[in-house]
Amino acid sequence: MPTSNAQAKWEGTLQKGKGTMSVGSGAFEGAYSYATRFEDAPGTNPEELIGAAHAGCFSMALSMLLEKAGHPPREIRTKADVKLEQVDDGFAITHIRLQTEADVPGMNADDFQEQAEAAKNGCPVSKALAGVTIDLKANLQK
Repeated sequence: MPTSNAQAKWEGTLQKGKGTMSVGSGAFEGAYSYATRFEDAPGTNPEELIGAAHAGCFSMALSMLLEKAGHPPREIRTKADVKLEQVDDGFAITHIRLQTEADVPGMNADDFQEQAEAAKNGCPVSKALAGVTIDLKANLQK
């Protein structure tokens, strides 16, 4: 299995500095700053990138499980909301909410929920984030 990598560069102090983050493949590079992380300014932030990684990993894991169950999906769309909060010793990612919707021919809602929970618990990014509460809302398209 390949090893993935990413880079970050930061210049200046926490509140007045700025930086860029990029992935090793060259598929993404984005600017980030104190304001993009804590004040909702335009740009990206580490939590947003964790959310993208989690949504992508979960969607792939769910696709695999659905196919193994005999119901290959037509489409899976997943959103991840990543909550950063101030805690006693600084800041922490305290909660991630995954919201997924899938078009899966021939599958009933109960079986879909079971597969979605298994994907949430089994995807490598969920495992890496095991110290964070991860909730899931899964909807099967009708």
